[in-house]
Amino acid sequence: MEDPSFWQKDQEEASRISQERANIQEKVVQWKKYHTAIEEAKLLAEMAQEESDEGTLEEVSKEVRQLEKEIDSLETRSLLGEPDDARNAIVAINAGAGGTEAQDWVQMLFRMYTRWAEDKGMKVNVIDFLAGEEAGIKNVTFTVSGPYAYGLLKSEHGIHRMVRISPFDATGRRHTSFASVSVLPEVDTDIKIEIDEKDLRIDTYRASGPGGQHVNKTSSAVRITHLPTGIVVQCQNEKSQHRNKDMAMKVLRAKLYELEKKKQEAKKHQLHQSQKEIAWGSQIRSYVFNPYRMVKDHRTGVEIGDLERVMDGDIDPFIDAYLRMKVKEDNTERVSGIKQAAKA
Repeated sequence: MEDPSFWQKDQEEASRISQERANIQEKVVQWKKYHTAIEEAKLLAEMAQEESDEGTLEEVSKEVRQLEKEIDSLETRSLLGEPDDARNAIVAINAGAGGTEAQDWVQMLFRMYTRWAEDKGMKVNVIDFLAGEEAGIKNVTFTVSGPYAYGLLKSEHGIHRMVRISPFDATGRRHTSFASVSVLPEVDTDIKIEIDEKDLRIDTYRASGPGGQHVNKTSSAVRITHLPTGIVVQCQNEKSQHRNKDMAMKVLRAKLYELEKKKQEAKKHQLHQSQKEIAWGSQIRSYVFNPYRMVKDHRTGVEIGDLERVMDGDIDPFIDAYLRMKVKEDNTERVSGIKQAAKA
């Protein structure tokens, strides 16, 4: 990076290297910060004990609890060792059967992930958005940009179920609603995805919904269909057709990359249980608002009774438990492979 021509050769590659350096540097800085804070807290606690200073001991106790929380978060990141984990994430939420109630559920999940990202200092950018007829959102696609966004959010891939007394039902009946959450790694320039222009059908149309002066006046929205795979992506939230096309192509590359990854995994072994195909009834997590209040992850068994806290974006306990489960399963699978090789 000290080379004067670093930014002149390939700006996208330079940007990627710069981000990689920032991620590594962040780890070093955090480790040093926590190490220093622990040493200082230990010294201060010893002095307070010698002087029987209860006020200082209470202050140190608060600092230690905060340190524990931050170090837990750092430990969670240490579980992220797959090549794509450090990448940004592309997240799509789609309403299942249930009409307005399901669309309201999509909006609630979108708010939950937005709050989570804001708390982590990450940036959320909406790519595509389709509002419900009466309320809520039919589907929304957005990017989450920040260190290890994909590695942390990959635990959210699957079906999310909500049970509550619907505010849209005049009879006050309890409803069960579903929404599918799809999480993909954003493909950077270091991965080459070859796409033949002849394999693409590109349609333009007028953007829908609230927006600026360009909305409903120019055909700036773009829909791209990849003919060999049938994958369809679209973007309408940028102001120009050119920018919408660029963003749609970015999503298409991510989906083609994920498709290729699944093909390679299928050659080695059957798809992992946690990566099974999305289907109604195979929910990964349930959010129960009535008759009791609880969120339960069906893969890890983690249960949280503070429903409001979860809906405000505190999903870290679910993420941490999922990552630990994955590491344990991967290690078990690795040991099994070694034993089979030894027998052969």
